[in-house]
Amino acid sequence: MMDSFEKENNRKTMESLSDSLIRPSIWYRTDIHPLIKSTQTKRWKLPSIDHHHHFHRNLNQNNFDHSDETRLDQNHFSDLGKAEYLLIPKLSIFKILMPKLSQFFSNIYLKFALYIIISFVLICPVHPSANIRATEKRILDRIIGAGYDSRIRPMGNASVGIRGGDGPSMVFVNILIRSISKISDLDMEYSVQVTFREQWVDSRLKFDNMSGQIRYLVLTDPNKVWRPDLFFKNEKEGHFHDIIMPNVLLRIYPEGGVLYSIRISLVLACPMNLKYYPLDKQICSIQMASYGYTTEDLMFVWKQEDPVQITTNLHLPRFTLEKYLTDYCTSKTNTGSYSCLKVDLLFKREFSYYLIQIYIPCCMLVIVSWVSFWLDPNAIPARVSLGVTTLLTMATSISGINSSLPPVSYTKAIDVWTGVCLTFVFGALLEFALVNYASRSDAHRAALKQQQAALAAQRKWDLEHAAALEVDHLDDRAAAFAMRPLVRQQHTGGGGNQGGLPDFSGEKLRSCEIHVMPKRNWCKRWLSKFPTRSKRIDVISRIFFPLMFALFNLVYWTTYLFREDMQDL
Repeated sequence: MMDSFEKENNRKTMESLSDSLIRPSIWYRTDIHPLIKSTQTKRWKLPSIDHHHHFHRNLNQNNFDHSDETRLDQNHFSDLGKAEYLLIPKLSIFKILMPKLSQFFSNIYLKFALYIIISFVLICPVHPSANIRATEKRILDRIIGAGYDSRIRPMGNASVGIRGGDGPSMVFVNILIRSISKISDLDMEYSVQVTFREQWVDSRLKFDNMSGQIRYLVLTDPNKVWRPDLFFKNEKEGHFHDIIMPNVLLRIYPEGGVLYSIRISLVLACPMNLKYYPLDKQICSIQMASYGYTTEDLMFVWKQEDPVQITTNLHLPRFTLEKYLTDYCTSKTNTGSYSCLKVDLLFKREFSYYLIQIYIPCCMLVIVSWVSFWLDPNAIPARVSLGVTTLLTMATSISGINSSLPPVSYTKAIDVWTGVCLTFVFGALLEFALVNYASRSDAHRAALKQQQAALAAQRKWDLEHAAALEVDHLDDRAAAFAMRPLVRQQHTGGGGNQGGLPDFSGEKLRSCEIHVMPKRNWCKRWLSKFPTRSKRIDVISRIFFPLMFALFNLVYWTTYLFREDMQDL
């Protein structure tokens, strides 16, 4: 009876102690006589087991001080087997359990078992994910262990087999264009940052997904598995991104599927046709091909859904990405046929920039050169400085435009524009030279005319003086001889001349002359308002130059702006 009672007491004590120890790790220490505080270890020293009755008596006195608290430390259990040190549990539990603790600790085997239980429960908790991580490690060690050779490509698709039942390995590709930072017309290249993804199946990497608990495995070192030997055919420069860690992702799926993703920055060649520059559209491509595996071993295929993805906030300097086209570019060389993919990016140049920077300034320079037509022909310094300044400014602008473009063998649209504008400016300068020559010629002709008029007046005076002297001489002779000349008398009747000769009177002759003279056209009548040829040239230039420039603009913009789009797209 007594034995069963003690067993029941021990069982309850164990349950209470286990329940209290599994609770959160807030434990209390208190000054209890006859406990002796160790000043060095800051633990509470228990009396020997022989004095446990005295310990119980003092415990019942309830002389506890609740002011000193401490948190559970593993070191408190280091000497538990010797029953010399003990951390006192929470006060309420301590009051209940301490009457039985001394009896319970008398068995050294029970003390050791209690130590093991406490260590396992409090010190080594087990999370469910730990088992999964351990399983993943075992799977990775198994599938990429000594039996896996990353130098050997995986089995291909037998449905497209070329050599017996083993066909080429199919690799599905898609890319994400993150940014396009620069498109250089001078170097004919562009910079792009992409996330490049490849997917293929390697049956050697199959594993059990633990009833769906493991969706995929992540491999931090992609060199441990086989990867396609892809390279970019039109690459000039490129680099991977390693900040903060290498931007590489490799996932292995239970059925053996592999996803390989990497972020790279590339400088790619882009041969441009600048015939319509700056009203042009350019096609820049990204070409990817296998370097060593022929089409019998490896084939690249565009992913069916979203083969090319473009970030939504993509902004290009001076260009707009209108659309893209995916295609295949399998190439044949002396060593075989190699699978190749390409994506063509259609860029349209933003014309507003060039309208403000090139076209409008050129128009202004041409119009400024026309100001000389309204200046006085004798204002030689003003007209010369204006013409030379506009000509040099136009030449400098053309030089700056050509410095940003490669030297090509054909004529560009911008060359036509700048060349014609330069011609108009140069024409205005030549017009002044012509006006200056005409002005000097007019002055010379006016001086010559004045000289001729003076000579004519002198000659007329001489003739009149000579005639007067001759008349005086004849009068003297007539008075001396008194002779009359024989003159036929003509008698006129009512109907005309009796002699049958026509009447050539002065009035009828003048009316006949007026009727026969041709009419002057309106242009000559208008030009006759300007007495000098230099003035006439300026007036004609004021109309001719703007009219011809407007006609040129009509032909230019009709030819280049309203042409058909690129036919090769």
